[in-house]
Amino acid sequence: MGQCGITSSKTVLVFLNLIFWAAAGILCYVGAYVFITYDDYDHFFEDVYTLIPAVVIIAVGTLLFIIGLIGCCATIRESRCGLATFVIILLLVFITEVVVVVLGYIYRAKVEFEVDHSIKKVYDTYNGTNPDAASRAIDYVQRQLHCCGIHNYSDWETTNWFKEAKNHSVPLSCCKATISNCTGSLSRPLDLYAEGCEALVVKKLQEIMMYVIWAALAFAAIQVKVKIKNSVSTFRGLSSHSLLLNLEVSFLSLPEILLVRIGTCSQILRYVIQYVIRKYL
Repeated sequence: MGQCGITSSKTVLVFLNLIFWAAAGILCYVGAYVFITYDDYDHFFEDVYTLIPAVVIIAVGTLLFIIGLIGCCATIRESRCGLATFVIILLLVFITEVVVVVLGYIYRAKVEFEVDHSIKKVYDTYNGTNPDAASRAIDYVQRQLHCCGIHNYSDWETTNWFKEAKNHSVPLSCCKATISNCTGSLSRPLDLYAEGCEALVVKKLQEIMMYVIWAALAFAAIQVKVKIKNSVSTFRGLSSHSLLLNLEVSFLSLPEILLVRIGTCSQILRYVIQYVIRKYL
């Protein structure tokens, strides 16, 4: 009976470590997605620190992979030292995830200022040639987000490119995808995207940052439910078998409360971040 309990506990913990590996892959994917997407919009913000949450979440994903490796080895060997290392790193990852959430909220709030500060300069440097990075960035954004100009297509009339072209037209990237014979002429405004790009760029970048926040928040909630703190205390006088059972009980009860934990953490962190932004930013 005892051996059966040990085997069951080992199976649960090995499965938990496999989940950590899956989590590592998801977090690294989210971080990489943020990097790739922000690269398409990097001309619209100057603060490179905006990408810090993405860097940290990739680091967290790497740590989770290491945790899974240590956890599997410690579980199979019933190593008390290995399980202790497993829990300590898990605690560090949890703290890092909280930091990611806080930084994510802070930099998400700064996105609007960054874009508003930079977008006019980007449009002023547009020259319509593909080798020019700023021109490629504007054409890409206008096609992808279905927008034209900063606030609307009339903003192009104040740009150097428009004045030099002297054809009373906007770039072809302003043309609606459904219009096959669009020339970009302002005399045919219905052929052009009516919405400006600034608000859409801000919305897009804030959505991307929310992916980082929710990914970190979700896995932080999972780790809270695994009861890291309680697991640490079990090292005082508990055998490896008892520790395995303790972690097993915590893990098996995870699904019933995960969504509640995520919602509660989100509300608390929202109030904290709002206070920090009002106080220091």
